[in-house]
Amino acid sequence: MKLVVLGAGWLGSAIIERAIQANWQVQGTSRSLNSSSAIIRQFTLQEDKLIHSVDLTDAYWVCAIPPRARHADSNYLETLSAALRLSDDLACKGFLLCSSTGVYSEQDGTYTESGELDSGTTRKKILLAAEQRVFDSKGKVLRLAGLVGPNREPGKFVAGKTLKSSSQAAVNMVHQADVVAAIETIILNWAEANAVYNVCHPDHPTRQDYYLKRCAKLGTQPPLFSSDIASARVIDGSAIEALGFSYQAEI
Repeated sequence: MKLVVLGAGWLGSAIIERAIQANWQVQGTSRSLNSSSAIIRQFTLQEDKLIHSVDLTDAYWVCAIPPRARHADSNYLETLSAALRLSDDLACKGFLLCSSTGVYSEQDGTYTESGELDSGTTRKKILLAAEQRVFDSKGKVLRLAGLVGPNREPGKFVAGKTLKSSSQAAVNMVHQADVVAAIETIILNWAEANAVYNVCHPDHPTRQDYYLKRCAKLGTQPPLFSSDIASARVIDGSAIEALGFSYQAEI
């Protein structure tokens, strides 16, 4: 098995580590060449020109680059398009995009992969445009819920804050380990897999219950909330289980 991981950041590094454990041939990418690892290759756009050292042929590709929609200099879509062209040149076996469940409507309801999509913000527009480019290239998409895991502990990053959300809103989270396992499952079952899957843990406690528990575990101050309005926007991540995948890691 061969794998190219675009974006060797928090999620991408975990994907690379799992691929190495499975004895896959793997290359990860970084915008610079500061890494001493031969696995990490440069991949960056400079004045609309692709600068790269990726040369792994006949590989699966996973794009784990987070959209930087909040940054004025974001060239996420251009970078993705360049990656799709290069992957085609290198005889890519399949291209998998890590997207977000943020593409769904913010209204209450249970959202499967066919749920109502929302293009009401700049970030959502970018996410949906990215997905369409991948679909047009016959790739697949994983829509990831809120990510937790090593160095991304909810009880730390919400401690003492006042959150804009309601205390009674349902959480939609998934652990890094389950995302990595889901990616591996899709790649190993590429021909049978659907074009898009949600990846979200089946437990959906309220934000208040969830963050109280996570803060208590770390001994941090729990957050405050802007309202206590009951809300149930729930992401259904069960479809991928048809491929033999199961959620294992606690959120």
